[in-house]
Parts: sequence; C-alpha cells; structure tokens
Amino acid sequence: MSAFGGGSLPLESPPTSRGIAPDELLPRTPAPPQKSLYQVLEDTNTFVSDEDTLEHEMTLNMGPQHPATHGVLRVVLKLDGETITNAIAELGYLHSAKEKIAENKGYMEYIPYMDRIDYLGPFSNEVAWCLAAEKLGSIETPERAKWLRVIGCELARLQAHLLWMGAMVMDTGALTVFLYAFREREKLYDIWDEWAGQRFHPSHCRIGGVANDLTPDTLTGIKTFCTNFKQELRDWKGLLLSNRIFVERLEGVGYLDKPTSLALGMTGPNIRACGVPYYIRLTEPYLIYDQVDFDLPTATGCDAMARFYVRMEEMAQSVAIIEQCLEKMPAGPVRSDNNKKAIPSKGAIYSGMEEMIHDFMLVNNGFMPPMGEVYHAIEAPKGELGIHLVSRGTGSPWRAKIRTPSFQNLQALGPMMQGEMLADTVVIIGSVDPVMGEADK
Repeated sequence: MSAFGGGSLPLESPPTSRGIAPDELLPRTPAPPQKSLYQVLEDTNTFVSDEDTLEHEMTLNMGPQHPATHGVLRVVLKLDGETITNAIAELGYLHSAKEKIAENKGYMEYIPYMDRIDYLGPFSNEVAWCLAAEKLGSIETPERAKWLRVIGCELARLQAHLLWMGAMVMDTGALTVFLYAFREREKLYDIWDEWAGQRFHPSHCRIGGVANDLTPDTLTGIKTFCTNFKQELRDWKGLLLSNRIFVERLEGVGYLDKPTSLALGMTGPNIRACGVPYYIRLTEPYLIYDQVDFDLPTATGCDAMARFYVRMEEMAQSVAIIEQCLEKMPAGPVRSDNNKKAIPSKGAIYSGMEEMIHDFMLVNNGFMPPMGEVYHAIEAPKGELGIHLVSRGTGSPWRAKIRTPSFQNLQALGPMMQGEMLADTVVIIGSVDPVMGEADK
C-alpha cells in the first residue's frame, strides 16, 4: 500500500545515488579483508601476494636508482628466500652515444668527451684517445710529455681507486674510511686545478703532448701528496684488515674462478685478483712505463677480498711511479712542434702568423690522418681501455669504437652473485668497481 493511502504504486528498483544495477544489490559472500585490500592495490602491472616470500622464489629489481649500484645500473635478481639463484645486469640507462659523437667531431675536439667516460679518473681516458690518434697520424710526442702523461695517469688511478675504496667500505656498513678517501681526493683535485685549470674534467692531454708543463705549485703539491699518502694508505689497511666485520663481509664473497674470468674477457684488478698477471703497462708497455720500476700486484683468492688487496697495492705502486717520474723526467718541450698536426702553444699563436694560421686550420678542420685504422690500449684504473679508430683521411674518425673495462667486467656479476646472499650484492658490485659512464657509451 502506498504510504499516502488510496492505492498501490508500481514495483520499481530502489533508487541509488550511483546508479547501481539491481543485481549488484544482491547479497554476496564477502571477500576476506586482506584479499579485498590487495585487490585495491593490484593493477595490470602489480601483483600482490600474502605468501611468505622467504619460502618461495621471487624476482627483485635492484636499481637503476639504487645508491649502491655505483650509477644507473639495474640488476634483476632471482631469489630463493635471501639466496640469489640468478642475476642479470641490465645496462643502457646512461647511454649517451659517445662513439657516434666521435664520428662527428675532430680528433682534438673530442678530447673533453673522453673525460666523461670514466669520470672518476678522466685523464687516463684522454691519454688513450690521444695515443690512438697519434698512432694513426704518425705523430711523435716529446719525451717530457710522455713522463707528464704517466704522472697524470697515475694521479687518475689514485683518484679512481680512492672512490672505489671509500664507496665499497661504506657498502659494508662503515662510513669513516669514505670520508678519509674523499679528503685525499680533494687534494688531488687541488693538484689538477693548479695544473690544468679544472678540477673534475681536466681536458689537459693534447694530441702531440699535454697542454702545459708542471707549475712550481703543482710540483710541490704532488710531492707533498705522495709523501703523506704512504702513511695514510698504511693506516687504512691496518684499520680495515683488523676489522672483523669488514673482513668477513669480503672473504669468500663474489667468487669467480680464473677460467670463467678469462672467458668473460675481464681485465684490470678484477682479473689480477684471479692470479692472472695481465698488466698492459708491463706486457705491452707504452709511454715510459718500461723505464720505471714497479711491482705487479696479483692475488689468487678470486673473491672480493682479493680484489681489495690488488687495488690497495696498486695505489702504493702508483705513488712509487709518480715519485720516479718526478726524479727522472728530462727537461724539454711538452708538445710536438709539428704545427700541421698539433696545436701550437698560445704564446706562439699570439706572436707568429704561421702558428696562428695552423691553429685556425686545426681548430676548424682538425688534423687529417691518412686512411687506415689502429687500435691502442692502455691500463686504465678499471682495466683495458682500448680505442679503435678508422680514418678515411678526413678531420673526423670514420668509425670509433671504445673498448671500456666496466662494460666487460659487468658481465661477471651474474656468475659472481649466484649462491650468494641478498645482503652481499652491494659488496660484490663494489668489488667489481664499475662506472656506468664506461658501460653506457
């Protein structure tokens, strides 16, 4: 009956504010509260489970924004509980087409781009590029310039290894040594600032030599640094190797045997930590490395601790090389006087018409090596850095290929991580010492 009396109203669905169909109003079996909550969170890209992940396999993304991946590195981990059953390193998040850019730049114009590859030890990159270009163009470098380049390369090695040490120790849970390492790196940056006029990317190497000679303040700064750094290095080794937590975090972690390391093409401290005495500075000497005495640090542990030992000893050897260079370096010019291939000094440009013309031609057109191709490799801080150049007789390379050690060494992450614990991933990555500017080039 109508509430108003006097008749009946037709049967209709009760009105709703949302326009819900009548069948939706029928009673349903309610879902468990936890399941209902998960359904709200799920979408086409997300799956939520209440199963205990410690008892099931799962896939976990580490990076590419993780602070312990030493750059934009993505590592996809397959876990059984907290044990890694498989790992894949995915690169490409920092790709900047540096090899393609080289084909559109002059040989000298491209030197600053090399700084951005291994930006932790940039001078080594410049030397590798200049040596390849000089080999292609048959350019002779003055003797003093060779010694200065070696000093710069060893300073770059110290820069790179100091950041590796500080970051890896911090990955194990300690901060103090990280601060010590950066204090010493600042001293090296002060040296570069005085010598090259720039702290981070010196762009100091030139085809045919270097930009300028050591200033008195630079010479004093290098000598003072080397004298003090020896004691610093001894203190750090004593501090770290007496720390039980640090030692146990590295020993036996990230093991990779010698045959696998060779098969993956690893170089640098990573391969020498497997007992392979491959050292380009000794096996295929360049510049004046055959005129100085230094040891070949190797280890046989094949683990993160072995890689730690090798790099720490390499820093001591770098200091020894620098001191020998300062003692033995002859006097003389620091750049080739072949002004058709090497840019003249500023003083000559400002005072001579011929030099000004050569400078104008080289800056605008670049030096033009004959047709051909070369490959030249150096021992960069992280391993073999090789430059392959193909010339068609123009002022730019027709093809440029840069063989960077980080790209090769990162292939080892998968085998190194299998069977390790999730907490060891940052230690393993730190022990490999990758720089993504090298990998994504």
